Amino acid sequence: MGLIQEGAEQAVRNCARVEAGESVVIITDYATEHIAAALRDVAARISPGNVTTLILEQYGDRPDDGSTPLEFPDEIAEALRGADVSFFAATGKKGELASLRGPLIQLVLASDKLRHAHMPGITDQLMRMGMCADYEQVQEISAGVGEIVKDAGHITVTSPAGTDFTAEFSPSLRWVVSDGVPTPGKLTNLPDGEVFTCPYDISEGIIVVDGILGDYFGAKFGSLDDKPVTLEIQEGRVTKITSAQDELSTELAAYASQDENANRIGEFAIGTNTGIDRLVGNMLQDEKFPGIHVALGNPTPEMTGADWESKAHLDAVLKNVTIDVEGYVIMRNGIFTF
Repeated sequence: MGLIQEGAEQAVRNCARVEAGESVVIITDYATEHIAAALRDVAARISPGNVTTLILEQYGDRPDDGSTPLEFPDEIAEALRGADVSFFAATGKKGELASLRGPLIQLVLASDKLRHAHMPGITDQLMRMGMCADYEQVQEISAGVGEIVKDAGHITVTSPAGTDFTAEFSPSLRWVVSDGVPTPGKLTNLPDGEVFTCPYDISEGIIVVDGILGDYFGAKFGSLDDKPVTLEIQEGRVTKITSAQDELSTELAAYASQDENANRIGEFAIGTNTGIDRLVGNMLQDEKFPGIHVALGNPTPEMTGADWESKAHLDAVLKNVTIDVEGYVIMRNGIFTF
């Protein structure tokens, strides 16, 4: 665990790589304004006079119940169009994924200039842990994993908890190396460190989720260490959900049936941030934990090249995994071996 200021140094210097003379926009809110201030202090030392901080509450109400989620303000959109680098360091509010963050992300993806670091739900703990990782090491490990898996036809994942499945991959689906360095027309989530794609198929297998679930499940049900969820897979889809918690099983089943692809495995990802030594209950960081996470639903087609979509996207983190890439074991019991 480091300091918030150290995490800000990593975010601005080693991830966003702000340079002298560049225009920087930081979008924040009252709850995380102190984190934005740390980012601003670093950026202002590099590019004095070129850093702008915008506070979301100054553009309208942000009710916790999501009844009237804040729309993406024109003023923020205009500021981003003129920026070289931007940060979104704010809490996530119910309903704002569609009304605020979605349009912001689309603006970023359409830009040929803007480098955007996305930090929704950022906390002091994440700044002091995941953002205080050695990002040169994260980038080195991520590049190494990306090189190993980029042409793989299949990868087998097992764990002491009972996970046992083989994912198949297609050359038509892209692997994405997300190492904390945003590039124009793309964004990176910070803390970062993962290599991911959409699997072509998982013909059959067992996925035992003994880490944590994303969306609202993590906050509601917490760690699954002593109460794992078992997902049975056939032809790339979840066909059976088993949990010792009946309420969790019921809610997962409902989530996985909200549209025709909500039960489909849309993401296969290898976490590469070795500065994270435990799960903390915040998926922004937990999905970068060294190991495997999979996601039901949306395969991020704009990045992976998948030809299908879903309104759902539920991450599921597995612990202590062994990852076998066509006979080459790159991780054994949660530890990288290369």
